[in-house]
Amino acid sequence: MTDKPEIHRLALEHGEIELKGQFLLGSNYTFLVTVRHAGQEVPAVYKPMRGEQSLWDFPEASLAGREVAAYLVSQALGFGFVPLTILRDGPFGPGSLQQYIEHNPNLHYFTFKPADRLRLRPVALFDLLVNNADRKGGHILLQKRTRKLTLIDHGLCFHAEDKLRTVIWDFAGEAMPSELISALETFRSLLRLSLSADLQPYLTPQEIAALNARAEALLASPVFPTPPEDRRSFPYPPL
Repeated sequence: MTDKPEIHRLALEHGEIELKGQFLLGSNYTFLVTVRHAGQEVPAVYKPMRGEQSLWDFPEASLAGREVAAYLVSQALGFGFVPLTILRDGPFGPGSLQQYIEHNPNLHYFTFKPADRLRLRPVALFDLLVNNADRKGGHILLQKRTRKLTLIDHGLCFHAEDKLRTVIWDFAGEAMPSELISALETFRSLLRLSLSADLQPYLTPQEIAALNARAEALLASPVFPTPPEDRRSFPYPPL
């Protein structure tokens, strides 16, 4: 019997995409779509490469691939924070297609209760590893019913230079717990065995090497860093 994640993957990879609407916030073109396949309907978010705004420090038409790379890294860590994300052709050409997750848009980092803030250590580690240059508070969601942590919008990740900009500095100077160190060790092994090859369609060799270097550095000194003083460390806008 085919499990639900596999059904969703097959739908995203092979289904017919129907545009439902456009998200107007944000600088890049982003669409809500329905993907139909084998009697299934899967809501998804489609970000075409041709709708990406040019950036001085990221290669053109590379943000969609970075969304997929973030999903692969989240899976390799065992966190499962990033919804299923693939790269495929769509109504406006190639782009990222990510399963849409039902959530309360009014519930995010800045409205989390203290107990939910304490759950964000793995998120902070993930952002350090992928070098997230734009971790806004509204990119951290809680799924309806399950309250599972979900992370979205990873187009500005994986730069070879240090670009970390995030709202999550709650754990600055704190030693990482042993379970996160174990997840990082497993990730490093997977990166050497197979993950590097899986990331090659989406990242440059220099970016993959930098990802490996960040993993090594975090294992050598497993402490959450403090905000840098020589550059901007928070995204704008923060939400």
